[in-house]
Amino acid sequence: MYETPDLDTDTLVRTSAIRLYQPDDFEGMRIAGRLVADALDMITPYVVPGVTTQEIDDRIRQYTLDRGGLPACLGYKGYMKTVCTSINHVVCHGIPGDRVLKDGDIVNIDHTVIVDGWHGDSSRMYAVGNINARTKKLIDVTYESLALGLEQVKPGNTFGDIGFVIQRHVEANRMSVVRDFCGHGIGRLFHDSPNVLHYGRKGEGAVLKPGMFFTVEPMVNLGKPHVKVLSDGWTAVTRDKSLSAQCEHTVGVTEDGVEIFTASPAGLFQP
Repeated sequence: MYETPDLDTDTLVRTSAIRLYQPDDFEGMRIAGRLVADALDMITPYVVPGVTTQEIDDRIRQYTLDRGGLPACLGYKGYMKTVCTSINHVVCHGIPGDRVLKDGDIVNIDHTVIVDGWHGDSSRMYAVGNINARTKKLIDVTYESLALGLEQVKPGNTFGDIGFVIQRHVEANRMSVVRDFCGHGIGRLFHDSPNVLHYGRKGEGAVLKPGMFFTVEPMVNLGKPHVKVLSDGWTAVTRDKSLSAQCEHTVGVTEDGVEIFTASPAGLFQP
């Protein structure tokens, strides 16, 4: 089921229908995506040993506000930070605080902005100081899987095609795809239909059509795929305490392929 949203109202709610936006709507997504990408570029030189995750959060929040954006996570379902900072075996939704980054850490920073009602959502991996070869391989495989998934984003393909190539590449490298979290529709809503799984079978799921906006954000573990959420209600970690990596783009389906709204202007998306 597909539907075209009424953008003249502020009463959009998530339904099972996948929204099909119009060509003019792409510009709003480009602006929101560019701001979130700029913010993640900006923070790169500050992700170093000795910096706290709260300082990262403060800098990104101020940068976003100064440029006319709103942090979408701030106040979302009671979350009181601007970004998520997920370190080492934290899979996603790590909460910024007084944790000091150390040499050899890896951290995913996940940020979403709202500009004129449009949402831009992206996350990247950052290497803190010097990381070992196995950790670098994890990051590389995660980014490669995202790139392969995005190659499948074109009219006529299915969401299962995206998940299939991601899962195949990850498991060929003896790593695992997290199943508890997924990508999502986006646009005028932060989280919309459909759920975008990072595993699956060719030809399964909804057919991709021009005007769909969604995120692809594979989470890859060095160990098993199982996760648990800590008592704070947000932080998800690997059950076996293996390292985890994630990267995310917001994209739109065009008439002949895909537009990546959150590409790094400075070429800093992959560490």
